[in-house]
Amino acid sequence: MIWRITGGFLNNIMCSMRKEGNDEVKIGYNEATAMKRSDLKTDLALTEKYGYDYIEIRLDMLENYLTSNSINDLKFFFSNSRLKPYALNAIEEINFCDRAGFLKVEEKTKWACSMAEKINNPFLIVVPSFRKNAVQNSSKSDIEADSAAVLNRLADISEEYNVKIAFEPVGFKACAVRDIETAWDIVQKVDRDSVGLVIDAFNLFLYNGLKDIDIIREIDPAKIFVFHIDDCEGGVPFENLQLEHRVWPGDGIIPLVPLLSILKEKGFGRIASIELFRPEYWKLPPDVAIRTALEKTKKILKTI
Repeated sequence: MIWRITGGFLNNIMCSMRKEGNDEVKIGYNEATAMKRSDLKTDLALTEKYGYDYIEIRLDMLENYLTSNSINDLKFFFSNSRLKPYALNAIEEINFCDRAGFLKVEEKTKWACSMAEKINNPFLIVVPSFRKNAVQNSSKSDIEADSAAVLNRLADISEEYNVKIAFEPVGFKACAVRDIETAWDIVQKVDRDSVGLVIDAFNLFLYNGLKDIDIIREIDPAKIFVFHIDDCEGGVPFENLQLEHRVWPGDGIIPLVPLLSILKEKGFGRIASIELFRPEYWKLPPDVAIRTALEKTKKILKTI
């Protein structure tokens, strides 16, 4: 089985996998990992330097980049680099929006997809809402129906730009869609080629310690668009876990080997990107953080 870890349009990725016929592990980088001391220009240079194949660009860091550069500059970079874009991250707070709020979601989605199309970036990550009263007071069926309706509307937009929507459940109690089973139900309700899932090891672990890991066996691997590899610090009460408790893959308590084994067994052969939000790592020079992320990710993938 070929393991891929993040870039290019989906059809091009699968074609290149068949043509290359090699089993080289490819690793992607999500810009959250060093974002407090870095920027998109630095991340591009360092991920290219250390041999990453793909990068997941944060929308806020893209906006900052565009204050002194053009999207054509970014397009030119990718056309002359082995590094390729994979997913823009992220459209957030999509559930139970009022009209004004949803217009903002639509506007941002149109802008993100237009940027994605220009640089040949295939996926846009979409995240459910947090802490809204409507979320807290709604039934599971209401949340599923609302999520499916929104994803259908966002897919109407994204398809115009040849971009696919990757829906990411987040295990925190305040999130509208917390678990992979519910997210998969929603994606199946939408039933569009352009809508699939993000599997993030930490976000899945937050829900119930990955006790529902076998549900992944029920998911069509073609609908897993993005895989985030990360780990969780040990010794923290489960109810106190926050994004800051993410650690390098292999340095924590998430059962990554069983998770990776199931994905491989299912035939998932696209990509995995490292995505961390750890303040301790943000203090590192970006060069150190980006190099370490690659080394740690390669090490854990070699165990499969």
